[in-house]
Amino acid sequence: MSRTSRLVTQGFAGVAHSFAHLFVLLFATVVLVLEREWGMDYASLFALGIPMSILFGAGALPAGWLGDRWSETGMMTVYFFGLGAATILTGFADGPASLSGGLALMGLFASIYHPVGIPWLVRHAPNRGRALGINGVFGSLGTAAAALVAGTLASYLSWRWAFFVPGAVCMSAGIVFVFARRRGLFEATSTATSRTSGERPAEGARRVFTVLAVTVLCTGMIYQMTSFALPKIFAERLGALFGDGVVGVAGMVTLVYLASSLTQIVGGEFADRFRLKTVYLTTQFLQVPVLLVAFALVHPALVPVAALMIGLNVAGQPAENALLARYTPAHWRGRVFGAKFMLTLGVSSFGVALIPIVYRMTGSLDSLFLAMTVLALAAGTAALRLPAGEGQAAPAPLPSRAPAE
Repeated sequence: MSRTSRLVTQGFAGVAHSFAHLFVLLFATVVLVLEREWGMDYASLFALGIPMSILFGAGALPAGWLGDRWSETGMMTVYFFGLGAATILTGFADGPASLSGGLALMGLFASIYHPVGIPWLVRHAPNRGRALGINGVFGSLGTAAAALVAGTLASYLSWRWAFFVPGAVCMSAGIVFVFARRRGLFEATSTATSRTSGERPAEGARRVFTVLAVTVLCTGMIYQMTSFALPKIFAERLGALFGDGVVGVAGMVTLVYLASSLTQIVGGEFADRFRLKTVYLTTQFLQVPVLLVAFALVHPALVPVAALMIGLNVAGQPAENALLARYTPAHWRGRVFGAKFMLTLGVSSFGVALIPIVYRMTGSLDSLFLAMTVLALAAGTAALRLPAGEGQAAPAPLPSRAPAE
């Protein structure tokens, strides 16, 4: 595979990853505007987005299966156009039911990326840890941009434009993707090639999959709870610094995710150089004291502490994905990553469902930090059971050229 083709593949994989996280988090900030415009309380409005969170994960397994059985690049095309159209449709919602339905459709199309885009990237990456770390940064940039994009468009235009503009950008990216695919700027992959590889699962695969089923569920719940709750937490604890304005709060959230995104590059480099278990284990346990400090802070210092908290949560993801890729044959990767993201984005969305419940019961979201501390401890404890004998992330075998699709 040529260097140009590899860079184009990594570029599209990164942009698509940023879209996946940006789009599902638009509503977390838009809801702050709708509280005033629709006259509904935060808990009731937030609950409208729970089906989106569930489908964001639940759709991963069938998407991964289709990526394995049909075409990774074909599924990526569906992703760009489907997500863009669903987001524009959501902007036309005229009430709670249609808004919830549009958000659910967004979650379903957004679910395609992780089980399809990450195996597609791994298949073409000579250095898995580095490629996954850079790709993770794109995802974090999407998370970081979500609050600012939604807050700015909703405040200065209307909440509908917070869906219209990103949706149009996503569909435009889909047009460029199709053009690049037809021009042969990246290799189109088909499962006909990968099914003939004869790869078998690496020894210890069952143990790795069992442990990671626990850890990805815990870390996924932490990530989901943080990303959806942070705008409201900042609004409650630090909103007075910005006159309770949505744009100011959104800017702080963006700053936090921009800063935390850099840790994935570090995590990716460590995954290429050190034992994956050591890297992964360290990131889990270091979250515990940081989460406890964040729980206690009602001060501007919460901003850098939140960045460190999120940074540690995502720093282990390159090692986590490299472990899965190492122990999974190429022709199973879509399904295995689909199962992973069904846990980390779907089942873990029950953590998102806790947000309106906790808010109704306590009048704040402070106790979420204690719940996340318990989850980080559980993830670290489970990670102790990972095999100790493996070394750094192995490079991915490059595929033989498949016919253009």
